[in-house]
Amino acid sequence: MLIDSHCHLDFDCFDHDRKLVIERCADLSIHTLVIPGTQASSWQKVIELSQQYKPLKPALGLHPYFLAQYQANDLSRLSEYLQTYRDQIVALGEIGLDKAIDVDVNLQMQVFKSQLAIASDFNLPVIVHHRQSHNEIIQTLKQCRFSGGGIIHAFSGSLHEALTYQNMGFKLGIGGLITYSRAQKTRQVVGQVPLELLVLETDAPDMPLAGKQGQRNTPENLPLILAELSELRTESQDEIAAQCCQNVHSVLKNIATV
Repeated sequence: MLIDSHCHLDFDCFDHDRKLVIERCADLSIHTLVIPGTQASSWQKVIELSQQYKPLKPALGLHPYFLAQYQANDLSRLSEYLQTYRDQIVALGEIGLDKAIDVDVNLQMQVFKSQLAIASDFNLPVIVHHRQSHNEIIQTLKQCRFSGGGIIHAFSGSLHEALTYQNMGFKLGIGGLITYSRAQKTRQVVGQVPLELLVLETDAPDMPLAGKQGQRNTPENLPLILAELSELRTESQDEIAAQCCQNVHSVLKNIATV
């Protein structure tokens, strides 16, 4: 069994074949797909899809990419959604800090801290987006005394950062990046850290695998990521798959054991 701990099957590019993608995932033993919300306008669709398709598990949050659409009442609306659907929500996310985009860093930090506080209020883990921001994220998690853990999505940091996140209760999301030979640092780190620290993800439709650039990424590629990870580690694919599933169950909420 496999779990895609991060994919955006709510995006419009899946509207025409979403059901087929989910069915093909089932054929590949991918039984659970976590769908992080990225902006307030997407939350209802994420919830409705997760109610329509049993394998889909919803998370809700405000992604830094989309803060140009941020409204003053978005945080209160987020709390309302979490309260209403608390028995379905697996995490608060996708949230985080991104220093490579043209979005005010002060606004990003304000919204990030506010969402950490909401996650604490609801006893939820968080799914964290990062880019050029590991130091700031780690400092903020410490300053906010956030203890809910979660997943560091698309991890690409150092071994020291990986172990720091582990000590703070986080897992590391491992996806298509490791299929690129140029990603030597990340490939080395994921081969060194304890297996108990890793979860698998695709970030579909983004983060295409090596050789698939320009194509829509899909959760169906998760076995290819698993195969690549097994080349970087000593454990078998079956051992890695089983432990990564267990890791997701240990850190996220409302994901029934299959």
